[in-house]
Amino acid sequence: MLETSALDDLVHVSQVIKACLAFGVRFALDDFGTGYSSLAYLKRLPVALLKIDQSFVRDMLSDPDDLAILEGIIGLAAAFRRQIIAEGVETVVHGEMLLRLGCELAQGFGIAHPMPASDLPDWITSWRPDSSWNNKPAVSRDDLALLFTGVEHQAWIVAIERRIKGERDFSEPADPNNCNFGLWLNAESVDRYSAHPAFPVVVNLHQEIHHFAASLLELHDSGQHQQALMGLDKLHQQRDALLKQLKRLLPSAESSEDT
Repeated sequence: MLETSALDDLVHVSQVIKACLAFGVRFALDDFGTGYSSLAYLKRLPVALLKIDQSFVRDMLSDPDDLAILEGIIGLAAAFRRQIIAEGVETVVHGEMLLRLGCELAQGFGIAHPMPASDLPDWITSWRPDSSWNNKPAVSRDDLALLFTGVEHQAWIVAIERRIKGERDFSEPADPNNCNFGLWLNAESVDRYSAHPAFPVVVNLHQEIHHFAASLLELHDSGQHQQALMGLDKLHQQRDALLKQLKRLLPSAESSEDT
Protein backbone atom coordinates (compact mmCIF):
# COMPACT_ATOMS: atom_id res chain seq x y z
CA MET A 1 0.00 0.00 0.00
CA LEU A 2 1.46 3.34 -1.05
CA GLU A 3 1.80 5.98 1.64
CA THR A 4 0.25 8.65 -0.61
CA SER A 5 -2.79 6.45 -1.28
CA ALA A 6 -3.34 5.81 2.42
CA LEU A 7 -3.45 9.52 3.16
CA ASP A 8 -6.32 10.24 0.77
CA ASP A 9 -8.86 8.96 3.29
CA LEU A 10 -7.09 8.01 6.48
CA VAL A 11 -10.18 6.99 8.41
CA HIS A 12 -11.55 4.73 5.66
CA VAL A 13 -8.17 3.15 4.94
CA SER A 14 -7.66 2.43 8.62
CA GLN A 15 -11.05 0.70 8.80
CA VAL A 16 -10.25 -1.43 5.75
CA ILE A 17 -6.91 -2.48 7.21
CA LYS A 18 -8.50 -3.46 10.52
CA ALA A 19 -11.17 -5.49 8.71
CA CYS A 20 -8.52 -7.31 6.68
CA LEU A 21 -6.50 -8.07 9.81
CA ALA A 22 -9.41 -10.20 10.99
CA PHE A 23 -8.79 -12.43 7.94
CA GLY A 24 -5.06 -12.63 8.63
CA VAL A 25 -4.08 -10.11 5.94
CA ARG A 26 -1.20 -7.85 6.93
CA PHE A 27 -0.14 -4.59 5.26
CA ALA A 28 3.11 -2.85 4.41
CA LEU A 29 3.27 0.91 3.92
CA ASP A 30 5.32 1.42 0.75
CA ASP A 31 7.61 4.35 -0.16
CA PHE A 32 7.64 5.46 3.46
CA GLY A 33 9.24 8.87 3.94
CA THR A 34 8.54 10.27 0.47
CA GLY A 35 5.04 11.66 1.12
CA TYR A 36 3.66 13.35 4.21
CA SER A 37 4.78 10.95 6.91
CA SER A 38 3.90 11.92 10.45
CA LEU A 39 3.60 10.31 13.85
CA ALA A 40 -0.18 10.58 13.57
CA TYR A 41 -0.25 8.31 10.52
CA LEU A 42 1.83 5.67 12.27
CA LYS A 43 -0.52 5.88 15.22
CA ARG A 44 -3.73 5.54 13.17
CA LEU A 45 -2.67 3.08 10.46
CA PRO A 46 -2.29 -0.47 11.84
CA VAL A 47 0.28 -1.54 9.24
CA ALA A 48 2.77 -4.26 10.17
CA LEU A 49 5.68 -3.15 8.00
CA LEU A 50 7.24 0.12 6.83
CA LYS A 51 9.19 0.05 3.56
CA ILE A 52 11.94 2.65 3.37
CA ASP A 53 12.01 4.17 -0.09
CA GLN A 54 15.07 3.30 -2.16
CA SER A 55 15.82 6.97 -2.81
CA PHE A 56 17.14 7.23 0.76
CA VAL A 57 18.97 3.89 0.67
CA ARG A 58 20.76 4.40 -2.66
CA ASP A 59 22.95 7.34 -1.55
CA MET A 60 23.19 6.71 2.18
CA LEU A 61 26.89 5.75 1.89
CA SER A 62 27.84 9.19 0.56
CA ASP A 63 25.00 11.47 1.68
CA PRO A 64 24.84 12.21 5.44
CA ASP A 65 21.31 13.63 5.10
CA ASP A 66 19.98 10.38 3.62
CA LEU A 67 21.71 8.44 6.38
CA ALA A 68 20.11 10.70 8.98
CA ILE A 69 16.67 10.13 7.42
CA LEU A 70 17.22 6.37 7.50
CA GLU A 71 18.31 6.45 11.12
CA GLY A 72 15.24 8.52 12.02
CA ILE A 73 12.80 6.21 10.21
CA ILE A 74 14.33 3.13 11.84
CA GLY A 75 13.99 4.80 15.22
CA LEU A 76 10.34 5.65 14.52
CA ALA A 77 9.62 2.06 13.50
CA ALA A 78 11.14 0.78 16.73
CA ALA A 79 9.17 3.28 18.82
CA PHE A 80 5.88 2.26 17.18
CA ARG A 81 6.78 -1.44 17.22
CA ARG A 82 6.68 -1.81 13.44
CA GLN A 83 8.91 -4.01 11.32
CA ILE A 84 10.95 -2.21 8.71
CA ILE A 85 12.42 -3.18 5.35
CA ALA A 86 14.80 -1.18 3.14
CA GLU A 87 14.31 -1.06 -0.62
CA GLY A 88 17.07 -0.75 -3.18
CA VAL A 89 19.90 -2.62 -1.43
CA GLU A 90 22.20 -3.10 -4.41
CA THR A 91 25.57 -3.78 -2.76
CA VAL A 92 26.97 -5.70 0.17
CA VAL A 93 28.13 -2.45 1.75
CA HIS A 94 24.58 -1.05 1.72
CA GLY A 95 23.38 -4.15 3.53
CA GLU A 96 26.18 -3.90 6.08
CA MET A 97 25.36 -0.27 6.88
CA LEU A 98 21.65 -1.07 7.31
CA LEU A 99 22.48 -3.86 9.75
CA ARG A 100 24.65 -1.43 11.69
CA LEU A 101 21.65 0.91 11.88
CA GLY A 102 19.39 -1.89 13.12
CA CYS A 103 17.48 -2.69 9.91
CA GLU A 104 17.54 -6.46 9.36
CA LEU A 105 15.15 -6.78 6.39
CA ALA A 106 15.95 -5.62 2.88
CA GLN A 107 15.24 -6.13 -0.79
CA GLY A 108 17.24 -5.29 -3.89
CA PHE A 109 19.76 -6.51 -6.43
CA GLY A 110 22.34 -6.98 -3.68
CA ILE A 111 20.22 -9.93 -2.54
CA ALA A 112 18.65 -11.16 -5.79
CA HIS A 113 17.47 -9.96 -9.17
CA PRO A 114 13.87 -10.53 -10.27
CA MET A 115 13.31 -14.17 -11.23
CA PRO A 116 10.55 -16.44 -12.54
CA ALA A 117 8.41 -18.00 -9.82
CA SER A 118 9.67 -21.43 -10.84
CA ASP A 119 13.25 -20.43 -9.86
CA LEU A 120 12.30 -19.27 -6.38
CA PRO A 121 12.36 -22.64 -4.51
CA ASP A 122 15.93 -23.39 -5.64
CA TRP A 123 17.03 -19.86 -4.80
CA ILE A 124 15.56 -20.10 -1.29
CA THR A 125 17.42 -23.37 -0.76
CA SER A 126 20.80 -22.21 -2.05
CA TRP A 127 21.01 -18.50 -1.15
CA ARG A 128 23.34 -17.48 1.65
CA PRO A 129 23.94 -13.95 2.91
CA ASP A 130 27.34 -12.38 2.37
CA SER A 131 29.75 -13.32 5.14
CA SER A 132 30.12 -9.66 6.15
CA TRP A 133 26.42 -9.64 7.08
CA ASN A 134 26.82 -12.44 9.62
CA ASN A 135 26.78 -11.48 13.30
CA LYS A 136 26.53 -7.79 12.47
CA PRO A 137 24.78 -6.19 15.45
CA ALA A 138 23.36 -2.68 15.40
CA VAL A 139 25.79 -0.11 16.77
CA SER A 140 25.13 1.65 20.04
CA ARG A 141 24.15 5.30 20.05
CA ASP A 142 27.69 6.12 21.21
CA ASP A 143 29.05 4.73 17.92
CA LEU A 144 26.51 6.29 15.55
CA ALA A 145 28.72 9.35 15.18
CA LEU A 146 31.45 7.11 13.77
CA LEU A 147 29.10 5.83 11.06
CA PHE A 148 28.00 9.34 10.16
CA THR A 149 31.58 10.60 10.09
CA GLY A 150 32.55 7.88 7.62
CA VAL A 151 29.68 8.88 5.32
CA GLU A 152 30.58 12.56 5.62
CA HIS A 153 34.14 11.70 4.60
CA GLN A 154 32.86 9.87 1.53
CA ALA A 155 30.73 12.91 0.67
CA TRP A 156 33.88 15.05 0.91
CA ILE A 157 35.71 12.71 -1.48
CA VAL A 158 32.77 12.91 -3.92
CA ALA A 159 32.94 16.73 -3.77
CA ILE A 160 36.68 16.62 -4.57
CA GLU A 161 36.07 14.26 -7.48
CA ARG A 162 33.29 16.41 -8.93
CA ARG A 163 35.48 19.49 -8.68
CA ILE A 164 38.30 17.77 -10.55
CA LYS A 165 35.86 16.54 -13.20
CA GLY A 166 34.50 20.07 -13.57
CA GLU A 167 31.02 19.10 -12.40
CA ARG A 168 30.81 21.49 -9.44
CA ASP A 169 32.73 24.03 -7.42
CA PHE A 170 34.59 22.77 -4.36
CA SER A 171 33.73 24.66 -1.19
CA GLU A 172 34.43 22.00 1.44
CA PRO A 173 37.17 22.73 4.03
CA ALA A 174 40.61 21.71 2.75
CA ASP A 175 42.21 21.91 6.21
CA PRO A 176 42.13 18.40 7.74
CA ASN A 177 41.39 19.93 11.14
CA ASN A 178 38.37 21.92 9.97
CA CYS A 179 36.41 19.37 7.93
CA ASN A 180 33.65 17.42 9.68
CA PHE A 181 35.84 14.34 9.92
CA GLY A 182 38.72 16.32 11.40
CA LEU A 183 36.48 18.02 13.96
CA TRP A 184 35.15 14.63 15.06
CA LEU A 185 38.63 13.11 15.10
CA ASN A 186 40.06 15.87 17.30
CA ALA A 187 37.15 16.06 19.73
CA GLU A 188 34.50 13.46 20.52
CA SER A 189 36.41 10.50 19.08
CA VAL A 190 39.42 10.86 21.35
CA ASP A 191 37.92 9.63 24.62
CA ARG A 192 36.17 6.67 23.00
CA TYR A 193 38.67 5.40 20.43
CA SER A 194 42.16 6.82 21.07
CA ALA A 195 43.35 3.65 22.88
CA HIS A 196 42.41 1.46 19.91
CA PRO A 197 45.40 0.44 17.71
CA ALA A 198 43.52 1.54 14.58
CA PHE A 199 43.06 5.11 15.84
CA PRO A 200 46.55 6.46 14.99
CA VAL A 201 46.27 4.75 11.59
CA VAL A 202 43.00 6.64 10.98
CA VAL A 203 44.64 9.93 12.00
CA ASN A 204 47.57 9.42 9.63
CA LEU A 205 45.39 8.29 6.72
CA HIS A 206 43.13 11.31 7.16
CA GLN A 207 46.11 13.66 6.97
CA GLU A 208 47.51 11.86 3.92
CA ILE A 209 44.17 11.99 2.10
CA HIS A 210 43.86 15.74 2.66
CA HIS A 211 47.40 16.43 1.46
CA PHE A 212 46.93 14.27 -1.63
CA ALA A 213 43.51 15.79 -2.40
CA ALA A 214 45.05 19.25 -2.13
CA SER A 215 47.76 18.25 -4.62
CA LEU A 216 45.11 17.01 -7.07
CA LEU A 217 43.21 20.29 -6.79
CA GLU A 218 46.42 22.22 -7.42
CA LEU A 219 47.05 20.17 -10.57
CA HIS A 220 43.51 20.83 -11.76
CA ASP A 221 43.65 24.56 -11.02
CA SER A 222 46.98 24.86 -12.87
CA GLY A 223 45.44 23.36 -16.01
CA GLN A 224 46.88 19.86 -15.60
CA HIS A 225 43.44 18.28 -15.74
CA GLN A 226 44.45 14.85 -17.03
CA GLN A 227 47.08 14.39 -14.32
CA ALA A 228 44.52 15.32 -11.68
CA LEU A 229 42.02 12.83 -13.09
CA MET A 230 44.65 10.09 -13.09
CA GLY A 231 45.15 10.63 -9.36
CA LEU A 232 41.52 9.83 -8.47
CA ASP A 233 42.19 6.09 -8.36
CA LYS A 234 44.78 6.59 -5.63
CA LEU A 235 42.40 8.91 -3.78
CA HIS A 236 39.74 6.18 -3.85
CA GLN A 237 42.24 3.64 -2.55
CA GLN A 238 43.14 5.94 0.33
CA ARG A 239 39.44 6.46 1.08
CA ASP A 240 38.80 2.71 1.15
CA ALA A 241 41.78 2.16 3.46
CA LEU A 242 40.47 4.79 5.86
CA LEU A 243 36.94 3.35 5.87
CA LYS A 244 38.38 -0.10 6.61
CA GLN A 245 40.24 1.26 9.63
CA LEU A 246 37.11 3.10 10.81
CA LYS A 247 35.26 -0.24 10.84
CA ARG A 248 37.95 -1.61 13.13
CA LEU A 249 37.05 1.04 15.71
CA LEU A 250 33.57 -0.41 16.14
CA PRO A 251 33.26 -2.70 19.18
CA SER A 252 33.67 -6.41 18.33
CA ALA A 253 34.52 -5.55 14.73
CA GLU A 254 37.89 -7.28 14.77
CA SER A 255 36.39 -10.53 16.00
CA SER A 256 33.77 -10.66 13.24
CA GLU A 257 35.47 -9.01 10.24
CA ASP A 258 38.59 -9.47 8.17
CA THR A 259 40.82 -6.64 9.27
